[in-house]
Amino acid sequence: MSKQESNAAQKVVNDDEPDDWDKRIFSTGCADENAKLTDCYFEKKDWRQCTAEYSKSSTTAKYVKPSSKPAATSTPPPASSDPSDAALGPSLTSSTPLPDAPPTSYASPSSSSSSSSASEEPPLQTIDWSNSYHGLGTQRFSKDVVDILLQPVNTADVEVKPDGIIYLPEIKYRRILNAAFGPGGWGLVPKGEVVVGDKVVTREYALIAEGRFISQAQGENGYFSVDNLPSAVEGCKSNALMRCCKDLGIASDLWDPVFIRQFKKDFAEEVWCEHVMTKKRKMVWTRKDVPVAYPFKRV
Repeated sequence: MSKQESNAAQKVVNDDEPDDWDKRIFSTGCADENAKLTDCYFEKKDWRQCTAEYSKSSTTAKYVKPSSKPAATSTPPPASSDPSDAALGPSLTSSTPLPDAPPTSYASPSSSSSSSSASEEPPLQTIDWSNSYHGLGTQRFSKDVVDILLQPVNTADVEVKPDGIIYLPEIKYRRILNAAFGPGGWGLVPKGEVVVGDKVVTREYALIAEGRFISQAQGENGYFSVDNLPSAVEGCKSNALMRCCKDLGIASDLWDPVFIRQFKKDFAEEVWCEHVMTKKRKMVWTRKDVPVAYPFKRV
């Protein structure tokens, strides 16, 4: 090979290497644009259509610069010195790791705010009703409640025991309390333990209404065998409720001698009855409109 031929071959090799202008073209993306337009022209033979399609597809590309190839490492690529390239902003699709988000911090309330909130909300008051008389006689009930509590007793609800004592069934007291205070607005609190005797069970209870102490009374109930103790204890509670309701004026007519005599005269009678089991006869009180209750029968 002659010297001229070797120089020509060397020149061709040198021309294949990118110069500064080629590097600038590749860095700005013009080479890619030119290659895409050329390929489109060979397919469609229409420069206008190719130009319109490329401008439409590059609408979002001017805000997001796609990376030419993924980075092998997490090291960010060097910044371009071209001002047009810097205007495009960082690539969102590149593998450059994004900076870690700052740790979330929760501001703890200051001592002043916590103290102010504590002063606005009063602390929940805990009362030991087994030995407390909180609220006794501090405030009267509303007129609506008083009207319900002090209403006259309905003579149709009054019952008569065989010994002539008139009474109101305990469920009637509960209904009156529910009408006055609402379910959950009142309750019975034990004031002591259950005392079991030979034939009687007693326990003291306190009546609480609207968060205030109202009254307390000793309930009692008889029993015949140990198997009847649960029912006797429940009857003891009902007896205490009846006695506590006297302080609220519920069915107070039942303790009025004038009302008792008039009621017996109008609605009750004393008749001869025979005990079904012992066959003994005795005078028994009963309502005129109610048959004699077991274990007695009329004779």
